[in-house]
Amino acid sequence: MHEDALSLLPKTDFSRRGFVVTTLASGFALAVQPISAQTITTDTSGLEAGEVKIPTSEGQMPAYRAMPATGSNFPTILVVQEIFGVHEHIKDICRRLAKLGYFAVAPELYARQGDVSGMSNIQDIIAKVVSKVPDAQVMSDLDATTAWAKKTGKANTAKLGVTGFCWGGRIVWLYSAHNPDLKAGVAWYGRLVGQPDDLHPKNPIDLVSQLKAPVLGLYGAADTGIPVESVEQMKKALKEANKPCEIVLYPDTPHAFYADYRPSYRKEAADDGWKRLQAWFKDHGVA
Repeated sequence: MHEDALSLLPKTDFSRRGFVVTTLASGFALAVQPISAQTITTDTSGLEAGEVKIPTSEGQMPAYRAMPATGSNFPTILVVQEIFGVHEHIKDICRRLAKLGYFAVAPELYARQGDVSGMSNIQDIIAKVVSKVPDAQVMSDLDATTAWAKKTGKANTAKLGVTGFCWGGRIVWLYSAHNPDLKAGVAWYGRLVGQPDDLHPKNPIDLVSQLKAPVLGLYGAADTGIPVESVEQMKKALKEANKPCEIVLYPDTPHAFYADYRPSYRKEAADDGWKRLQAWFKDHGVA
């Protein structure tokens, strides 16, 4: 972990815990089924894509990686999972990014705490797994993923971006305050404010002054879990801190509007957000 971030996070001992999840689940998480007919599937034509293992000090963390089948020195994007873990939708996002010329990798960041793919109740997912995942561990695992990507000889981690969805949207803000080598982040409907606890001592609103990379935030005005008031609060804080970030608030749009496999999908906002993501990364040196 970068030294300047150590003071932000608790001295959580997640070493020697080992990994409960050693391979990625196939298909979609049980909690999100049935899958919508509008689900987008990106093929692997022209790509090298599949599961990889990322070394950490506690063992091998499973991840999904996609990149162009030929060439090297690809700009690198860390893809941070939704609350449902690295299931088929997150893998597909990696393939979408790879089709654009990126080295995209999504580590399974719940791997020490448990497998959520077979859990049908979202409250169980939160209580039994997600709430037990320390922010310090996530920052460390994303650092490990970046280091692994660099060692492959295919990824150009000098051009490093991060994007994340739902649970991962919050993590994008945190990682952008953590890693001074990050070029840019794109956060999709990640929580901005909240009640801190020992494992999650800071929320994005608390870290505005420490942001090291410009973040594009994509939010829905009809998101019942992320009130517009909190989005406006974040926008004000970013402006006051003179941070080169941008937040887009889509009218009448719910949470998870990019999740094409769910009823929450809103094609117009999703397409606009994807175009903005590409432009944001390109404009900030992740291309």
